[in-house]
Amino acid sequence: MSLTVFRKAHFNAAHRLYRKDWSDEKNWEIFGKCNNPNFHGHNYEMEVGVTGEVDPETGYLIDMKILKDLIKEEVEDAFDHKNLNLEVPEFADLNPTAENIAKVIWEKLRAKLDEKFDLSVKLYETPRNFVLYTG
Repeated sequence: MSLTVFRKAHFNAAHRLYRKDWSDEKNWEIFGKCNNPNFHGHNYEMEVGVTGEVDPETGYLIDMKILKDLIKEEVEDAFDHKNLNLEVPEFADLNPTAENIAKVIWEKLRAKLDEKFDLSVKLYETPRNFVLYTG
């Protein structure tokens, strides 16, 4: 039986959307107020989905404590109360859009998760704006 289990988590972080190789005018035109040179923040909510086969011995797809700890170590500890542009190495040269943040989270979790599982990351930048990354 294949199914998906989910773990919700959240982190608060600041960012600025801009490209170093663009003029101030072009950055403002494309990113608007999200290009604030003094940054701005979000209360990010996310849902991590792990899909696979249930272990007939344990009845688990994955031990949720393992998933909880993985999310804490790879995402919450790395991103929470940080300036993504300045403090998170993955965004040194990558624009921290919701799309790119979800992809980075997926890559960090994928590297630590057993290959037998499929993985999805749904990231809410606001209650109405969210992305889903599945690799």
